[in-house]
Amino acid sequence: MTGAGGFIGRGLVAELSKRHQVVAISRSRQASVTDAVVGDFQIYEDLTKLDRYEFDAAVHLAAVTGGASESSCLSVNVAGSRTLLRYLADRGCRKMVCASSIAAIGFESVAFRPLELPITEQHPCLDRDGYGVSKYLMEEVTKYVQRSVPDLDVINLRLSSVIPDDAPRPLSEAGKLGKWALGTITIMTLSDAVAAFAAAVESERVPGVRIMNAAGPRAWVRQPVAEVLRSWYGDEVDVSHFEQPGHEWDGVYDVSHIRDQLGFVAQRGPDRVHGSAYPGPPVD
Repeated sequence: MTGAGGFIGRGLVAELSKRHQVVAISRSRQASVTDAVVGDFQIYEDLTKLDRYEFDAAVHLAAVTGGASESSCLSVNVAGSRTLLRYLADRGCRKMVCASSIAAIGFESVAFRPLELPITEQHPCLDRDGYGVSKYLMEEVTKYVQRSVPDLDVINLRLSSVIPDDAPRPLSEAGKLGKWALGTITIMTLSDAVAAFAAAVESERVPGVRIMNAAGPRAWVRQPVAEVLRSWYGDEVDVSHFEQPGHEWDGVYDVSHIRDQLGFVAQRGPDRVHGSAYPGPPVD
């Protein structure tokens, strides 16, 4: 695992260690991991410190996040990931789970407009800022590596915004469009994010590359989704899905693929976290 010392990584190490031997590579020693190698996943010579292990699966969480420079995003998230994935594939690892992002479509900019709602994994990358395109290109790198190793199974989880279970983020309201807007209403708790990655890494190996939106089925909003989106985009996007009875509070990302492929449905949505303060219906 890369990123074992991060917010999601610490929780995922604790969960997977119940059933597996977890090995981490990190630039600093990780006290929570029994087997930890100090090194940088972007540097091939550091990766060779892992040669003594045989890996059934790999989880790639480490990355630079939104707000980093274009240069850093492309260097770490794209070129660095290629170094790691090629090393693992050449060593015989045949299952990889990578942390991508719902921002791969490029919603950071206020100029972004979704071409479809709910947003599927097929939505094109329209990024203007560097981070989204770096995650999209990381996914393309996984496709390239898998083409050269046809029995390799890669799952790219397009992860939503993740919050602590005990520190709920306020529900978003209609108002002025800001940067990262779709990320403010597409949220999962840490326990659900950990469950999504655990489901992916422990799923049956299926050769190929799969991309899945890892988000909750409800939007984190105080008003119906169509009302919030209209306040942002006016009539520039089609919000008719959210005007259909029973869909007024749906998430803006289509999460049917991760449900059907991995059986994952986020359990701690806004109905559970905010209780009676959430005006929408509970998740079935």
